[in-house]
Amino acid sequence: MSEENEQETPIEEKSEERTPVEETVAPPEEIDFEEKYLRLLAELENTRKRMQKEKQQSVRFAIENAISEFLPIMDNFENALTFAKDNTSKEVQNWASGFQMILTQFQDLLHNHGIVAFHSEGNQYDPHSHEAVEIVETEEHTEGLILKEFAKGYKSQQRTIRPAKVKVAKKPAKVEQQEDLIDEENFQTKEQ
Repeated sequence: MSEENEQETPIEEKSEERTPVEETVAPPEEIDFEEKYLRLLAELENTRKRMQKEKQQSVRFAIENAISEFLPIMDNFENALTFAKDNTSKEVQNWASGFQMILTQFQDLLHNHGIVAFHSEGNQYDPHSHEAVEIVETEEHTEGLILKEFAKGYKSQQRTIRPAKVKVAKKPAKVEQQEDLIDEENFQTKEQ
Protein backbone atom coordinates (compact mmCIF):
# COMPACT_ATOMS: atom_id res chain seq x y z
CA MET A 1 0.00 0.00 0.00
CA SER A 2 2.79 2.36 0.56
CA GLU A 3 3.56 2.34 -3.14
CA GLU A 4 -0.03 3.05 -3.96
CA ASN A 5 -0.13 5.95 -1.49
CA GLU A 6 2.92 7.45 -3.07
CA GLN A 7 1.32 7.32 -6.47
CA GLU A 8 -1.96 8.80 -5.29
CA THR A 9 -0.36 11.73 -3.57
CA PRO A 10 1.11 13.32 -6.69
CA ILE A 11 -2.23 13.02 -8.45
CA GLU A 12 -4.01 14.83 -5.66
CA GLU A 13 -1.37 17.56 -5.65
CA LYS A 14 -1.79 18.11 -9.36
CA SER A 15 -5.53 18.53 -9.06
CA GLU A 16 -5.14 21.22 -6.39
CA GLU A 17 -2.70 23.29 -8.47
CA ARG A 18 -4.20 25.86 -10.88
CA THR A 19 -3.09 26.04 -14.44
CA PRO A 20 -2.06 29.44 -15.90
CA VAL A 21 -5.24 29.54 -18.03
CA GLU A 22 -7.46 29.21 -15.00
CA GLU A 23 -5.61 32.01 -13.20
CA THR A 24 -6.02 34.55 -16.04
CA VAL A 25 -9.73 34.04 -16.53
CA ALA A 26 -11.63 36.28 -14.14
CA PRO A 27 -15.24 35.86 -13.19
CA PRO A 28 -17.66 37.45 -15.69
CA GLU A 29 -18.67 40.16 -13.20
CA GLU A 30 -15.09 41.48 -12.98
CA ILE A 31 -14.75 41.60 -16.78
CA ASP A 32 -17.98 43.56 -17.00
CA PHE A 33 -16.81 46.18 -14.49
CA GLU A 34 -13.41 46.49 -16.14
CA GLU A 35 -14.96 47.07 -19.60
CA LYS A 36 -17.38 49.62 -18.18
CA TYR A 37 -14.54 51.41 -16.43
CA LEU A 38 -12.42 51.55 -19.60
CA ARG A 39 -15.36 52.79 -21.66
CA LEU A 40 -16.11 55.46 -19.10
CA LEU A 41 -12.48 56.63 -19.15
CA ALA A 42 -12.52 56.81 -22.96
CA GLU A 43 -15.80 58.73 -22.92
CA LEU A 44 -14.43 61.23 -20.40
CA GLU A 45 -11.29 61.74 -22.49
CA ASN A 46 -13.38 62.35 -25.63
CA THR A 47 -15.57 64.83 -23.76
CA ARG A 48 -12.49 66.68 -22.49
CA LYS A 49 -11.03 66.90 -26.01
CA ARG A 50 -14.35 68.10 -27.48
CA MET A 51 -14.67 70.79 -24.80
CA GLN A 52 -11.11 72.00 -25.48
CA LYS A 53 -11.82 72.18 -29.21
CA GLU A 54 -15.07 74.10 -28.67
CA LYS A 55 -13.28 76.52 -26.33
CA GLN A 56 -10.53 77.14 -28.90
CA GLN A 57 -13.12 77.74 -31.63
CA SER A 58 -15.10 80.22 -29.52
CA VAL A 59 -11.92 82.12 -28.61
CA ARG A 60 -10.85 82.19 -32.28
CA PHE A 61 -14.28 83.45 -33.39
CA ALA A 62 -14.23 86.15 -30.70
CA ILE A 63 -10.80 87.33 -31.85
CA GLU A 64 -11.86 87.29 -35.50
CA ASN A 65 -15.02 89.27 -34.73
CA ALA A 66 -13.05 91.86 -32.74
CA ILE A 67 -10.50 92.18 -35.53
CA SER A 68 -13.26 92.60 -38.12
CA GLU A 69 -14.24 95.84 -36.37
CA PHE A 70 -10.74 97.24 -37.06
CA LEU A 71 -10.87 96.50 -40.80
CA PRO A 72 -12.67 99.74 -41.79
CA ILE A 73 -10.01 101.69 -39.88
CA MET A 74 -7.30 99.90 -41.85
CA ASP A 75 -9.14 100.74 -45.07
CA ASN A 76 -9.12 104.41 -44.09
CA PHE A 77 -5.38 104.25 -43.37
CA GLU A 78 -4.74 102.69 -46.78
CA ASN A 79 -6.89 105.30 -48.56
CA ALA A 80 -5.17 108.15 -46.73
CA LEU A 81 -1.75 106.76 -47.63
CA THR A 82 -2.77 106.50 -51.28
CA PHE A 83 -3.70 110.19 -51.31
CA ALA A 84 -0.54 111.12 -49.38
CA LYS A 85 1.66 109.47 -52.01
CA ASP A 86 0.18 111.79 -54.61
CA ASN A 87 1.10 114.83 -52.52
CA THR A 88 4.76 115.76 -52.96
CA SER A 89 5.06 117.97 -49.88
CA LYS A 90 7.93 116.92 -47.60
CA GLU A 91 5.84 117.37 -44.47
CA VAL A 92 3.01 115.19 -45.80
CA GLN A 93 5.51 112.50 -46.82
CA ASN A 94 6.88 112.43 -43.25
CA TRP A 95 3.38 112.05 -41.82
CA ALA A 96 2.63 109.33 -44.37
CA SER A 97 5.70 107.31 -43.38
CA GLY A 98 4.53 107.35 -39.74
CA PHE A 99 1.04 106.21 -40.74
CA GLN A 100 2.57 103.52 -42.92
CA MET A 101 4.33 102.13 -39.83
CA ILE A 102 1.04 102.03 -37.93
CA LEU A 103 -0.66 100.29 -40.85
CA THR A 104 2.17 97.74 -40.96
CA GLN A 105 1.60 96.99 -37.27
CA PHE A 106 -2.09 96.36 -37.96
CA GLN A 107 -1.21 94.04 -40.85
CA ASP A 108 1.26 92.14 -38.66
CA LEU A 109 -1.43 91.71 -36.02
CA LEU A 110 -3.78 90.24 -38.62
CA HIS A 111 -1.05 87.93 -39.89
CA ASN A 112 -0.29 86.72 -36.34
CA HIS A 113 -3.92 85.67 -35.97
CA GLY A 114 -4.00 83.90 -39.34
CA ILE A 115 -6.13 86.50 -41.11
CA VAL A 116 -5.13 87.46 -44.63
CA ALA A 117 -6.49 89.82 -47.26
CA PHE A 118 -7.44 88.26 -50.58
CA HIS A 119 -7.36 89.81 -54.03
CA SER A 120 -10.60 89.68 -56.02
CA GLU A 121 -10.21 91.79 -59.15
CA GLY A 122 -10.11 89.61 -62.27
CA ASN A 123 -11.48 86.55 -60.44
CA GLN A 124 -14.90 84.94 -60.74
CA TYR A 125 -17.63 86.14 -58.35
CA ASP A 126 -18.18 83.88 -55.33
CA PRO A 127 -21.09 84.81 -53.02
CA HIS A 128 -19.23 83.31 -50.03
CA SER A 129 -16.24 85.61 -50.51
CA HIS A 130 -17.64 88.65 -52.32
CA GLU A 131 -20.38 91.21 -51.90
CA ALA A 132 -21.61 92.66 -55.19
CA VAL A 133 -21.96 96.40 -54.63
CA GLU A 134 -22.33 97.21 -58.31
CA ILE A 135 -23.36 95.14 -61.34
CA VAL A 136 -22.41 96.33 -64.82
CA GLU A 137 -23.97 94.98 -68.00
CA THR A 138 -21.22 94.43 -70.57
CA GLU A 139 -20.44 92.27 -73.56
CA GLU A 140 -16.69 92.76 -73.19
CA HIS A 141 -16.31 90.53 -70.12
CA THR A 142 -17.67 87.14 -69.14
CA GLU A 143 -20.56 87.04 -66.75
CA GLY A 144 -19.56 86.95 -63.09
CA LEU A 145 -16.10 88.43 -63.65
CA ILE A 146 -15.05 90.91 -60.96
CA LEU A 147 -14.16 94.18 -62.66
CA LYS A 148 -13.21 96.31 -59.65
CA GLU A 149 -12.59 95.82 -55.95
CA PHE A 150 -13.89 98.63 -53.73
CA ALA A 151 -12.85 97.13 -50.38
CA LYS A 152 -10.54 94.19 -49.66
CA GLY A 153 -11.89 90.95 -48.35
CA TYR A 154 -10.30 89.14 -45.40
CA LYS A 155 -10.41 85.49 -44.47
CA SER A 156 -9.00 83.07 -41.95
CA GLN A 157 -8.41 79.38 -42.51
CA GLN A 158 -11.96 78.50 -41.47
CA ARG A 159 -14.16 81.33 -42.75
CA THR A 160 -14.48 84.66 -44.52
CA ILE A 161 -14.08 87.46 -41.98
CA ARG A 162 -15.26 90.20 -44.34
CA PRO A 163 -16.35 89.69 -47.94
CA ALA A 164 -14.74 91.88 -50.57
CA LYS A 165 -16.98 94.64 -51.95
CA VAL A 166 -16.80 94.37 -55.73
CA LYS A 167 -18.18 95.44 -59.12
CA VAL A 168 -19.34 92.43 -61.17
CA ALA A 169 -19.89 92.02 -64.91
CA LYS A 170 -23.20 90.76 -66.24
CA LYS A 171 -24.36 90.05 -69.77
CA PRO A 172 -26.81 92.62 -71.13
CA ALA A 173 -30.47 91.61 -71.06
CA LYS A 174 -30.71 91.67 -74.91
CA VAL A 175 -27.82 89.23 -75.27
CA GLU A 176 -29.37 86.90 -72.69
CA GLN A 177 -32.71 86.91 -74.55
CA GLN A 178 -30.98 86.21 -77.87
CA GLU A 179 -29.03 83.32 -76.34
CA ASP A 180 -32.26 81.90 -74.90
CA LEU A 181 -33.93 82.07 -78.35
CA ILE A 182 -30.91 80.38 -79.97
CA ASP A 183 -30.97 77.65 -77.31
CA GLU A 184 -34.71 77.09 -77.95
CA GLU A 185 -34.16 76.87 -81.70
CA ASN A 186 -31.32 74.39 -81.25
CA PHE A 187 -33.47 72.30 -78.92
CA GLN A 188 -36.39 72.29 -81.37
CA THR A 189 -34.15 71.26 -84.30
CA LYS A 190 -32.72 68.39 -82.25
CA GLU A 191 -36.24 67.13 -81.48
CA GLN A 192 -37.15 67.06 -85.19
